[in-house]
Amino acid sequence: MNDSEQGTQTKIGRRDMLKGLAAIMATLSASGCTTTASPDLDAFLQQHFWKLSKADLDAILARLEKQYAEQFGRPVAVKATPPLEGVTFAYALDIARCIGCRRCVYGCVEENNQSRNPQIHWITVLEMEKAKGVDLQHADAYYDRPLVPEPGRFYMPVACQHCSKPPCVKVCPVNATWTDKDGIVVIDYNWCIGCRCCMSACPYGARRFNWAAPRLPADELNTNTEYLGNRPRPRGVVEKCHFCIQRVRHGRYPKCVEVCPVGARKFGNLQDPKSEIRYILENKRVYILKEDLNTQPKFYYYFGI
Repeated sequence: MNDSEQGTQTKIGRRDMLKGLAAIMATLSASGCTTTASPDLDAFLQQHFWKLSKADLDAILARLEKQYAEQFGRPVAVKATPPLEGVTFAYALDIARCIGCRRCVYGCVEENNQSRNPQIHWITVLEMEKAKGVDLQHADAYYDRPLVPEPGRFYMPVACQHCSKPPCVKVCPVNATWTDKDGIVVIDYNWCIGCRCCMSACPYGARRFNWAAPRLPADELNTNTEYLGNRPRPRGVVEKCHFCIQRVRHGRYPKCVEVCPVGARKFGNLQDPKSEIRYILENKRVYILKEDLNTQPKFYYYFGI
């Protein structure tokens, strides 16, 4: 059986399983039994993203816009912008310049509609001792300093590495996550079944699971959203950094790049030989996190000085 056939069988099995669940629920309801589960069958039973016709996709986007407008009391745009041609996005972060202020963390939360309670962060900033160098085992992700940077310390923010060989994609049993044509590893929240296999497989701890219904105040909602990006997520799905699809596919930088006060973050197109990201890779001392795993990240650390 080839990969295509195997993927098709997996998708059909998922849909059949959910249809069976719906039938069971209908039977229980008709017999007078009650159940607390009320899944959105339109979302659960839709075709895989790459199989959707334009009409089907437009209907899904309209349904989501209506749902979010009712939920938050304000209009919300949900787009499905396709990958750009001739583009492979990549990220570079100057370890020598990062000061550990965490503005990237909270800029990301503001832009991408993460839950405020419980708090969900897609970026984790690690504090390490300069004398020990990059030492993940003894890194402190919970440092609390009155002022940063702390003397004798340096900082390494970690998020999704958007690997060229992502283990998370390989283990997903329903193909809810994949690498898009522009190099961004995306998640379809309507297809995610919350099994967390991707979280176990990710060696960077970059994925987050919604254990509770995310709380997002209406006045803090970013209403410019993407289907595969920063639209509000439900409980029971996995989410992560997606390079701010709603920005980068429209010619803008990710929010974390814009809010960094020291210019430690760089972003660009690997296919453009004149891009800043290519200059960094060709002229700076580049460090790849957990390079021995051969996941081939498109997130590079470098030493600018």
